[in-house]
Amino acid sequence: MKKKLRIGILFGGRSGEHDVSLLSAASIFEAIDRKKFDVVPIGITRQGRWVTASSAQQLLSGNQVAATTLRAGDPAATEASAILSRGEAVLIPPQPGSAEKGASSTLVPFETDRAQIGSTTPALQVDVIFPVLHGTFGEDGTVQGLLELAGIPYVGSGVLGSAAGMDKDVMKRLFAAAGLPIVPHITILRSELAKSSPSVTKRIEKLLKYPLFVKPANLGSSVGISKVHNRAELAPALALAAGYDRKIVIEQGVEGRGKNSKARELEVAVLGNDDPQASVVGEIVPGKEFYDYEAKYLSEGSVPLIPAPISKAQTRQVRDMAIAAFRACDCSGLARVDFLLNPSTGKLFLNEINTLPGFTSISMYPKLWAASGLAYRDLITRLIELAVERAADRAQNQYTRE
Repeated sequence: MKKKLRIGILFGGRSGEHDVSLLSAASIFEAIDRKKFDVVPIGITRQGRWVTASSAQQLLSGNQVAATTLRAGDPAATEASAILSRGEAVLIPPQPGSAEKGASSTLVPFETDRAQIGSTTPALQVDVIFPVLHGTFGEDGTVQGLLELAGIPYVGSGVLGSAAGMDKDVMKRLFAAAGLPIVPHITILRSELAKSSPSVTKRIEKLLKYPLFVKPANLGSSVGISKVHNRAELAPALALAAGYDRKIVIEQGVEGRGKNSKARELEVAVLGNDDPQASVVGEIVPGKEFYDYEAKYLSEGSVPLIPAPISKAQTRQVRDMAIAAFRACDCSGLARVDFLLNPSTGKLFLNEINTLPGFTSISMYPKLWAASGLAYRDLITRLIELAVERAADRAQNQYTRE
């Protein structure tokens, strides 16, 4: 009988998207195929503490978690899993050659005598980590780097793809290098804004036309984003974005002519590693002026249209561009790629790529794949399979000259 993989669902985190992460993780816990996988919750509090199984369940329910400290060999503290609290524990990968025997990576306390590792030490054994950490400290390559060092397979893009997909400035540079159409934009630093706000305003108005979108370069779920119609709105928008990141991206809005002048917002889900596939195209009709955090998660006015009411030629173009964007950022596993369509000219612009999109059963990424014939539970299974495939491919790398 085939061994059931033990999957660690990693959720929560310190980013502004903590609550979104909890929603995504809860949906995955409910839908994952328990006949194929054993599941372990691994929570990270808003303060950055990694917590045990019972505390992780508390966190998942939106409750406060007690400030527990791991003590080596203390069953009450470790329960079914271990705790990593600001460097108090370390991920230990299987010994060389042991992976073939079914050994898993472990999470053990630093205070533990290394001679005890692998014997009676309470430890969290996982075969694959499914990170559901949206935004900073989870989607940006930081956790991915930790898991690479630990030698644990994980769902989603690697360090480079995650970092590039998170940084809107770098992302746009990669899109431009790949010849993909993007909107006119500039990037400024928080230090520039602090030094001379009037000169920054002058520079922006010289290069771009209102309306503008002002965004923190490294954040997701539309947190810290403002639509700016005139100079009076610009300074508050820049200050808001500067509170979230040292780099601020200012984009020229896509506007058509006449009554329905707002840009149409299209989305495509991409799935795969070296041979990625694109889903059907969807469209979001925001309940607000644009698809901000409130429109995405709090209000009920936004309407998803799947498939999007666009031509066959536009559908092919969007899907091809989504795969090109995925490859340009060296992504793997999954990504949602967002586009802006000028309603008057029909011109299409690549907006951004999201390497760990919202993953509730009603989020656009799973819904786009459901409309493409891949059910939510099967999508979760496929993502875990892709994580294992990518780890096997990475295992072929040689790291020494011998």
